[in-house]
Amino acid sequence: MEQEPDRWIGIDEASAYLGVTKDSIHNWIRSRELDIPAHKIGKLWKFKKSELDSWVKSGKSAL
Repeated sequence: MEQEPDRWIGIDEASAYLGVTKDSIHNWIRSRELDIPAHKIGKLWKFKKSELDSWVKSGKSAL
């Protein structure tokens, strides 16, 4: 079985992937304390799934 390549996802996909609302994602981006791995590309926020996985595993998402 082929593994899905690590690709950029938007806030909609990131919220579905993490099982939270888009508002939660926006709040986490604003909170410097949580340090969510978000990258602004133009006017859009983008995420790498592998970076989100590492962030969750690090425990920073639970602060």
